[in-house]
Amino acid sequence: AEIVAVPGASATFLGGIVAYSSELKRTLLGVDAARLAETGPVDAMVAEQMAEGVRAACAVAGRPADLGLATTGVAGPDPDPQTGQRAGTVYLGIATAHGARSVRLALEGDRATIRSATVTAAISEALAELNTRMPPSDGKTNGPAAQQPGAPTRPDARDRMKTPTGNEDPR
Repeated sequence: AEIVAVPGASATFLGGIVAYSSELKRTLLGVDAARLAETGPVDAMVAEQMAEGVRAACAVAGRPADLGLATTGVAGPDPDPQTGQRAGTVYLGIATAHGARSVRLALEGDRATIRSATVTAAISEALAELNTRMPPSDGKTNGPAAQQPGAPTRPDARDRMKTPTGNEDPR
């Protein structure tokens, strides 16, 4: 909900998926069932697969979303029942046409603090990814990463950027 708090968000944000349970991560986002059984949902690869699944699930006219963003973690107060990972362990998944990556967070605080810090970190990572991969709407490049082969070259790419999130409240 935080991502659409900005007026005009509907011009670029098309939707998102809340896949809180492991079963929904598997069925809605395509996370590998064997991976979930082996590592549990709080895992770097699970976060990446979730972000890739968000891109696919939020496709419009067969075109995947430009950015998939996912979070999976333990907000507490108790450790993860499946793996015993402590509260504050969170993985962000970020996926674009260039691939997927994950970021591990080791957060401190109560449940509300961990959830808030997760949202802040996820939005920050999404913006960093967009600034690296997408040219500004004036067509000028934004550093060497934007000039990489295969980087989008549409002059209005930011104006039409879709940034759906597979945002899950970390457990």
